[in-house]
Amino acid sequence: MGINGIHHVAIICSDYPVSKRFYTEVLGFTVLSENYREARQSYKCDLALPDGTQIELFSFPDAPKRPSRPEAQGLRHLAFNVNDLDAAIASLHSHGVVCEPVRVDEYTGKRFTFFTDPDDLPLELYEVR
Repeated sequence: MGINGIHHVAIICSDYPVSKRFYTEVLGFTVLSENYREARQSYKCDLALPDGTQIELFSFPDAPKRPSRPEAQGLRHLAFNVNDLDAAIASLHSHGVVCEPVRVDEYTGKRFTFFTDPDDLPLELYEVR
């Protein structure tokens, strides 16, 4: 099949300006393109990390909430790798983002934590150093 990696993850947000600010100013994504699609009354914003990984951020009027807890079926969380977990957590805290206590992966020995975006979507930081 030849899959090389993940190109993007699509997220539908409830408050587009709030989510755009979170993913750019708090998490550090770069805006590649931003378009308002009049026919759908929807924004589509392509965001990227330095390694090329992208998030497509969408707004749709009256999009229903997705159940996520307790452990609903479907995508469980989105994980970002970081070199320094403590520095990443400190950066999130400086923006008022609360992280769960750091845990250690019982199989890899790597440290990780969870936090949420403005729509309460579960995000993870996974230390890879």
